Amino acid sequence: MTEYELIKYDVDDPIATITLNRPEQLNAITGSMLAEMKHAMASAERDERVVGIVLTGAGRGFCAGADMQGLQATSRGERGSGGNAYEDAQAGAIDEMGAENFGVTFNYLMAVRKPIVAAINGPCAGLGFAIAMLCDIRLASDRAVFTSAFVNRGLIAEHGLSWILPRVAGPANALDILWTGRKFYGPEAAQMGVVNRSVPHDRVVPEAENYVRALAERSAPTSLKVIKQQVYRHLMMDTGDALRESNELMAESLQRDDFKEGVASFVERRSPKFQRITS
Repeated sequence: MTEYELIKYDVDDPIATITLNRPEQLNAITGSMLAEMKHAMASAERDERVVGIVLTGAGRGFCAGADMQGLQATSRGERGSGGNAYEDAQAGAIDEMGAENFGVTFNYLMAVRKPIVAAINGPCAGLGFAIAMLCDIRLASDRAVFTSAFVNRGLIAEHGLSWILPRVAGPANALDILWTGRKFYGPEAAQMGVVNRSVPHDRVVPEAENYVRALAERSAPTSLKVIKQQVYRHLMMDTGDALRESNELMAESLQRDDFKEGVASFVERRSPKFQRITS
């Protein structure tokens, strides 16, 4: 298994856990950390044991945003260090979904072939907020605090937030969050739809793990992959095109062994044994 410096990566069938691991800096993002996270996501995709991925932060925070030293260098017109040794890690998944829409900065998270559950265990700000929003499911601690913060630094809605936030929380909530840069907590985030639900602080990672285990027990991994692709691709398609593609994908799914197993397990009143996804 690859050794990482700025993240932790663990696999416990059916879960891969990626932990941002700069706790003293509230897991502030560096270029090297982003590269390691991207590589770990690709490793989880290739691992047959993994049905879903949990993304969380070490210590008391999820991610406080971009590392301020990197921001200062950017404001002076300097290029950041932290080269990306794993630049092509997600190339296959991105090609499958379409590089035009899913090969831009962090949108690759929506192209990952397996569910990604963000377990937001504390402060989630700026770039960290954007990364959380591009995960598929978000569970937040009732102590987690959110802020976009870009507007307070003289910046605009970055890293896909202007695309994803109105779609999950509505335009008015998105504008309020992005215009003010205000702080809000887990329960309000759940009320607005920014996260799926808020849970007691010490339950956020276990709840994320239980979510993946439930998927592994009942849902076909190939179906999870195709449904994820449908949902994100169809957000960018006309209704007719989306329906036609869904009809084609349904015809394909009717021919798979997973369909036979799904019917048999229902008739026989037992848990299904679906095929896992590998590279």
